[in-house]
Amino acid sequence: MAFDGFPGATFAWFAGLQDDNSKAWFAAHRDTYEDVVRGALEAMLDQLAGELGGSVKLFRQHRDTRFSNDKSPYKTTTYGVIGERPGSRAPLYAQLSEQGLFAGTGYYVLAADQLARFRDAIAEDGGAADDLERAIAGVHAAEIETYGEALKTAPRGYSRDHPRAALLRHKSLIAGRRLAASPARGIGAAAALEHARATWAACAPLNAWLDAHVGASTLPAPPSRYTRRGT
Repeated sequence: MAFDGFPGATFAWFAGLQDDNSKAWFAAHRDTYEDVVRGALEAMLDQLAGELGGSVKLFRQHRDTRFSNDKSPYKTTTYGVIGERPGSRAPLYAQLSEQGLFAGTGYYVLAADQLARFRDAIAEDGGAADDLERAIAGVHAAEIETYGEALKTAPRGYSRDHPRAALLRHKSLIAGRRLAASPARGIGAAAALEHARATWAACAPLNAWLDAHVGASTLPAPPSRYTRRGT
């Protein structure tokens, strides 16, 4: 499937799902979802993976409601990643929602050994910590925000008034930005591709730092609390 952009119908679909998050509504509008929502996002990621390397994974639209008070059956965003990339462990993430197209990247979840290495590198004077601050400054200069789950205070073993306490509080580190959609025109193919490419390129120094100083976890994966079903 060639990538032709995200028409206004893409974002109208999300608006409709927000208003009626039901199996009946989804079934009635499934063709739109398969064509200009999930299908279009997959086509965009496939094209970019062809340029950048890696493999594409789209995530299921259905929510797992067994452990949630919210029983609405569908996520109100559609998202996927380019993973297993040459040169970096950080996946390249893209998400559609009623608001537009979000592109991001980074280390979304840190295992215990990764988190220890992350904090040790930040706590050192100069060197790695300075490099991280420069990488983050470059991301912000490109008008890209940084995110990540964070503690309310410095982690145990680190002073609350540590000069890099804000970074030490992080339990993950990602960066990204959103391209707003026009309700009438949507987002054209050229604009969507350039948004993703430019965002990910500006974040490359941050990912390089994470690859060099955090890297892969060597711990066994924790058992899942539920068995994932297909879409």
